Amino acid sequence: MTFQQLQHAIRAACEVAGDNELWVFGSQAILSVYPEAPESLRTSIEVDVQPKNLPERTIYIDGALGELSLFHQTHGFYVHGVSIDTARLPEGWKKRVVRVVDEIRTKGMTGLCVEVHDLAASKIVAFREKDRDFIRTLIIEDLIDHELLSERICLLPVEADIIEHRLRWLSLTVNELSQP
Repeated sequence: MTFQQLQHAIRAACEVAGDNELWVFGSQAILSVYPEAPESLRTSIEVDVQPKNLPERTIYIDGALGELSLFHQTHGFYVHGVSIDTARLPEGWKKRVVRVVDEIRTKGMTGLCVEVHDLAASKIVAFREKDRDFIRTLIIEDLIDHELLSERICLLPVEADIIEHRLRWLSLTVNELSQP
């Protein structure tokens, strides 16, 4: 996915939902901070979104722009309308979102993208192989501060033993990747 495709997704999803703002919280939120992110971070062909002010219209997005829709067939990517409550995000994440808005490409509509450290914390709590690979790439490419990520992990709404495990994994991973 490209930054221009993210902008297109924001505009289309806002239009379908009748909202001028939406949360962007999947892996492609990385494009808000790193529009030219390494290709390995941009492999997903979906954008996870929820209208900010009209969350009940999330389902309309999935129907009109979702997987196997005409939009997907035409553009080669799709917009997944899903509740942001499905993501576990660190406390205070809403204050740190990165706004993607442009008068031409988004027609003034705004994507409120989860900030990169909050995104990484959400990925690390999910802990799927693809999420661990995503975090490894962020570390290798020096796109995140692992100490700030540790702080965000501690703000996750999960059990203490999960936080402890994820912090240990992060520490071991950072040490492993810093070896010559």
